[in-house]
Amino acid sequence: MPLGLILGVFLVLPIAAIVIVSFWDYDSVQIYPAFITLNYAETLGSWVTWKTFLNTLKFVAIVWAITLVVGFWVAYFLAFHVRTSKMQTVLFLVCTVPFLTSNIIRMISWVPFLGRNGLLNSALVDLGIVPAPLEFLLFSEFAVVLAMVHLYALFMVTPIFNTLVRIDRSLIEAARDAGANGWQILTNVIIPLAKPGIAIGSIFVVTLVLGDFITVRFMSGGQSASMGLMIANQISLLQYPAAAANAVVLLVLVLFMVAAILRVVDIRKEL
Repeated sequence: MPLGLILGVFLVLPIAAIVIVSFWDYDSVQIYPAFITLNYAETLGSWVTWKTFLNTLKFVAIVWAITLVVGFWVAYFLAFHVRTSKMQTVLFLVCTVPFLTSNIIRMISWVPFLGRNGLLNSALVDLGIVPAPLEFLLFSEFAVVLAMVHLYALFMVTPIFNTLVRIDRSLIEAARDAGANGWQILTNVIIPLAKPGIAIGSIFVVTLVLGDFITVRFMSGGQSASMGLMIANQISLLQYPAAAANAVVLLVLVLFMVAAILRVVDIRKEL
């Protein structure tokens, strides 16, 4: 009963309110309680919206792939190459140190590093590696992806690490005794047993990237767009019903992608 009450008040009611408002009408001054489907027609019938959806999915795919590779190997190193649990804890806490500051601060910290006259460009020019500063490093999709990987990589490392440390080491010894090499042990023993952590980390990263708008706004310099940024812009223009309709569509997309991940990996069964 307490759990149901909490979920009802803080989850079901807000979502229900967003769905209801998505069917309301509005003008430049106020919104009107009504039942119209114009907001969804404009959302689903606009090529700009579909292009923004595709751009958002592109960010999701790239960031997910990079964080998966980085997160898995960091977790693998912590779980199998760091011998003592005390040192594992220390190194894991080192990974969490950047999260003691705000996401915005960590994101903006890339600006003086990637800027035209930033540390990286200055070093590349001084070393003679490039003749002129690289323009694509900042205020571009590259900067957006880099910042998102920096912000969300730990959400992939943590669940994978928790899964890897629970693997019975006797299984690895048995595979080695049976003649399996390192690659075979990795692909046939470790990765299959790490699937729950990979699935949980994927859910975290996918949902966070789909809803991100601050990173896209600042790191792209207004040259790229995402569904979260489009919704934020509509809210700033007081277009609440249109923003609610886009939020509902985005929520459906998030639920679809999470369901697809859970269909591939049954987390409850695997755990």
